[in-house]
Amino acid sequence: MSCKICIIGAGSAIFSLNLIKDICVNENFNGCTVSLMDTDKARLDAIYGLCTRYADEMGADINVIKTADRREAMQGADFVLNVALDYGHDRFKQGIKVAYDNGYRFGGSLHIVHDEAFFINFHQLRLMESILLDVLDVCPKAYYIMVANPVQGGVTYLQRKYKNAKIIGMCHGYTGVYSITDTMGLDRKNVNFEVCGVNHFIWLTSFRYKGLDGYELLDKWIEEHNGEIIPNDDVRGSIGLKGDEVSKKAIDLYRRYGIFPIGDTASAGGGAWGWEYHTDSETQKKFGSDPYAWYGEYFKECADNVAEIKRVVEDTSIRVSDVFSTVQSDEPMIPLIEGLAFDTDNKVYVNILNSGGYMKGLPEDYEVEIAARVDKNGVHPIHNDGLPKPIMAHLMRDRIAPVEVELAAFENHSLELLTDLVMMDPWTRSRAQAEKLISDIFNLPCNAQMKEYYK
Repeated sequence: MSCKICIIGAGSAIFSLNLIKDICVNENFNGCTVSLMDTDKARLDAIYGLCTRYADEMGADINVIKTADRREAMQGADFVLNVALDYGHDRFKQGIKVAYDNGYRFGGSLHIVHDEAFFINFHQLRLMESILLDVLDVCPKAYYIMVANPVQGGVTYLQRKYKNAKIIGMCHGYTGVYSITDTMGLDRKNVNFEVCGVNHFIWLTSFRYKGLDGYELLDKWIEEHNGEIIPNDDVRGSIGLKGDEVSKKAIDLYRRYGIFPIGDTASAGGGAWGWEYHTDSETQKKFGSDPYAWYGEYFKECADNVAEIKRVVEDTSIRVSDVFSTVQSDEPMIPLIEGLAFDTDNKVYVNILNSGGYMKGLPEDYEVEIAARVDKNGVHPIHNDGLPKPIMAHLMRDRIAPVEVELAAFENHSLELLTDLVMMDPWTRSRAQAEKLISDIFNLPCNAQMKEYYK
């Protein structure tokens, strides 16, 4: 049995290479086709060269093809993965500078100083929808798997509008649990856990290790090692022994609410929630969370990855498998596809509408990130009891409410609602400040279409 997987935005090389790697080490995918698509010819050629060489080195029986034509790439596809960013890092940096100049900063500013800022999401939502329209026309039975952000807003917006489309959002944030258990020295194969929430706001609701209460083990570990968890400005996000999953900020949130924040929930870069940990430099230092340094390292890491890929592409004497791992990654996309295509009954974490009341306490027409079983018959969400009420209150106020306003602004071309979104930001002090920020963002050359859209 074979399937065709189409990757849109394949020039996002690390994502694509991880996907190819995970396919190559999984015998179920023998005979499958992977279609790489990107509008950047140089990046497409580079990733195609890497992927074909990697597959050859691994002796994998997969067919890798490339094209710059999106609809051609989708022909006969069973799965279409969107990993494309329509708003590059240079423009992201421009937007951050405008925000800084207008008095905004990281920390709760999820729609202004963040990689899901409203000026990024505008371009991303339009791209997500245009890709879905092609899917529905070219390969209507295919699953549309959205990996690029904003997963939360994108899944909610598109699934509400296109009710019969097979849309699944994916995020590797839940694997942050393993950052914690690895740091504690626990063997992953004996770890059992559950997380739930909405994308970039998920919490560890159940934690067992060899039948023992994992939280009791975590409490003991924190008591023994908390003094070792100190800020380290030299390493992206590493505010603990192994990353910001065990930062003082994350531990403080755990003590406040009784369950542990996972993934981007409390990370320095992914969300920088909540704002009170970022009111000034001293507070950030106290809790070991510096988003500015985090993003600096993030941009550097991306540039280093591009340089490394260029080096390996240009030197064909280098074995790709010697440079890039041959171990299956923690990315969830291939386990999802494996379950759906080959009926392997895998457990994965998915981002879907809460249409069956899978997560208690949340709207049924809004995205949730929850566990599910996947097999040839589709996605079977696992119901859960939700989160503690104080966390749910923050979730509704800080995550769902702004997205709802943003989507309403986007759907209605409403500058008034867009201004309301900015007014919800914790760093906004006046309507004049909000209007000035939007005007300055609109006046960036890269946002000319956005300015006209909301005119």
